[in-house]
Amino acid sequence: MRVLLQRVSMASVNIGGEKISEIGSGLMILLGIATGDDQTDVEWLCGKIARMRVFPDEDGKMNRSILDTGGAVLVVSQFTLHASTKKGNRPSFLAAATPDHSEPLYEKFCEALSAEMGKPIARGIFGADMQVSITNCGPVTLWLDSRAKE
Repeated sequence: MRVLLQRVSMASVNIGGEKISEIGSGLMILLGIATGDDQTDVEWLCGKIARMRVFPDEDGKMNRSILDTGGAVLVVSQFTLHASTKKGNRPSFLAAATPDHSEPLYEKFCEALSAEMGKPIARGIFGADMQVSITNCGPVTLWLDSRAKE
């Protein structure tokens, strides 16, 4: 699993002109699921994300986690995080899991992260054509990969 994590002052998801999710200060998470990903990837990433210190403390240093701040989280599935651009100019998505495999893991990821947070999280709609708006704060953007454990 791959995650593109962004510290945001706001984020929202629109589908067909209708806003379906919105958060204020917190984390925007784009989640890519690969063939072979499983519950262990979900557990590692959710624990890492909940405790990742990307928010400033009183001295302006990134020493606070989303758990410390009580901020919100918005998760959107994004298979394109597993794109390969090695050959040619058209990305290949062969490493991305099929919807039959990835949708249940997306749901498990959202449920596990919600449990880590102790509150509901906002979501996109799996497989939908979404318009995602963010205001990246900092900017702070991190890449996490459960297979590389980084």
